[in-house]
Amino acid sequence: MNRQLATSLTKSVALCALFVSGAAMAQTAAPEPDYTLSYNVGAVTEYRYRGLSQSGKKPALQAGADFAAKNGVYLGAWASTISWIKDSGPGLKGPVEVDIYGGYKGSISETVSYDIGGLQYWYPTNNFSNVAANANTFELYAALTAGPVTAKYSHALTNLFGYTNSKNSGYLDISATFDLGNGYSVVPHIGSQTVKNNNGSYTDYSLALNKDIDGLVLSATLLGTNWKNKYGSNFTLPGSGDKNLAGNTVVLGIKKNF
Repeated sequence: MNRQLATSLTKSVALCALFVSGAAMAQTAAPEPDYTLSYNVGAVTEYRYRGLSQSGKKPALQAGADFAAKNGVYLGAWASTISWIKDSGPGLKGPVEVDIYGGYKGSISETVSYDIGGLQYWYPTNNFSNVAANANTFELYAALTAGPVTAKYSHALTNLFGYTNSKNSGYLDISATFDLGNGYSVVPHIGSQTVKNNNGSYTDYSLALNKDIDGLVLSATLLGTNWKNKYGSNFTLPGSGDKNLAGNTVVLGIKKNF
């Protein structure tokens, strides 16, 4: 190989190496966005919250939006159709639940993180105060996650979902998320609701199987409560007939994340 050809090949190799190195540096140097916005819409065969049916064992439509800053601050809103206020008595109304929340997420170590914030449950146009306390509820919450397991405590600073004189009620739950691969995950959960100065404390439990297909999440959740064992009767509301709103059931769901 003559010197001119060797020199040309050396320059070509050097230029290629420089180009690859520069491309790699450009990729790793891409700045993290200051914030992200995400949205979701979905439907469930029944809206259950803390084990109790919010939709009279009927389907519900749901949607939400979330803002997350890179410093850990986040804000969000989520809404669902409901029927429990209307079903609680004649003349009552409040067809929608709107949750408005915000907080801060941070890390203690590579495997341990925390989440603190507040959540306002808002039921527009509700008149539940005609029969009890206002349904609107505000809770502070704190959560600690270690690996796949999360423990969370929520504390009501107002009356809890219409229970009179129920300030300082609390909900403690433990859940875990296990990635099974290929978009599948399984989520076991157990929670304990304490209602201050009222009957209504109980335990709920669930086991969810999720499948994520490019942001389209399909779910099947087996869930229930110990309500009947504790109080000796089903949890019912006048407008939902004899339906057990706290019994064991399977809820199917579909949600699209954007």
